[in-house]
Amino acid sequence: MQGFDDIYTDIVDYIVRCTHRIWDERDIGLIYTHYTHNCVLYGTMGTLYDREDVVRDTIQRLVTLPERRGMATHVIWNGNDQDGFYTSHLVTGSGRHTQHGHYGPPTGRTFASRTIADCMIHANKIYREWVVADQMAILKQLGLDPHAFAEKVARTLHSKGMVSVDIGENRRMIGQYPPDSEPDLSIANTDLERETLEWLHAVMNRRMLGRIKDVYAPTCQYHGPLMTELYGVASVIHQTLGLIGSLPDAAFMPQHICSTPCDEGGTKVAVRWIMEGHHLGYGLLHALGEPTGKRVQIMGISHFHYKDGKIVDEWRVYDELSLLMQVKLAQMADRSTAVPAIPGEGADDGAQS
Repeated sequence: MQGFDDIYTDIVDYIVRCTHRIWDERDIGLIYTHYTHNCVLYGTMGTLYDREDVVRDTIQRLVTLPERRGMATHVIWNGNDQDGFYTSHLVTGSGRHTQHGHYGPPTGRTFASRTIADCMIHANKIYREWVVADQMAILKQLGLDPHAFAEKVARTLHSKGMVSVDIGENRRMIGQYPPDSEPDLSIANTDLERETLEWLHAVMNRRMLGRIKDVYAPTCQYHGPLMTELYGVASVIHQTLGLIGSLPDAAFMPQHICSTPCDEGGTKVAVRWIMEGHHLGYGLLHALGEPTGKRVQIMGISHFHYKDGKIVDEWRVYDELSLLMQVKLAQMADRSTAVPAIPGEGADDGAQS
């Protein structure tokens, strides 16, 4: 590949091998030759704006979980070595919590979680990256309190003057108007990608969940957050309805889509998306507790495996811990702006003689 190190044979080899070298072989310094100095890394808990921040963040994560190992499940991609590549890389990580770090004192417990990282790459260097890591799955397996951890993160952000974490913009209209009748297909490159965006819009924005049975195989497998493993169309419908139920006014906005033929047969499609709405209802997001009314944003990535015209596998990754942190940050902002009551104000004048 032109502009890439000779060690890499193709773009899949590049993203899998350099990830392994940095995270598993601990060659953290490769970040200096594999990321641009002004790279931007978008995460579910915040954004990093330069390469040195990426180096420091990587060191801290390796300090906390030194035994973690990542297994590349698959890579979906498009592009070329002239114009640049876009990759969507699903990794299943596992290990044991043996060291003190941002998760606190070591618990000695094991964990497994899924992460999807989308990268924009040109001439051997990543210049944009979106990482969706299921941190809530790790916290729960380690036996840690998600509320306490989210509170700690929110407090740090609030101390810097932040009152919210922005990932994207909500295009869902406020008022008595239906959602757009048609999705934005401008980001699609193939017929299958366009079809995927169409049914996602029907399900997630128009709330036509009956479409799921039309596009998923009866024996489909669902691999969701918190290492959820479910089977069948009814399970996919329930997981999707539960997500919408927690944020009933949310808009679903695809940000990028790409697809790749796969060795198992059929085609795999990757969709990076954002949901934005308010925590107004009950659903899958149990960690948020009773509806708070707070605005939250979800950055998620889904991988679909189509075979014989139907989806046989879906991998859906988003981080509930990010949502919990956003709710707590909004509550902190409310408390800091609350106007204290004036003593005696509102007293019953009739009580005076």
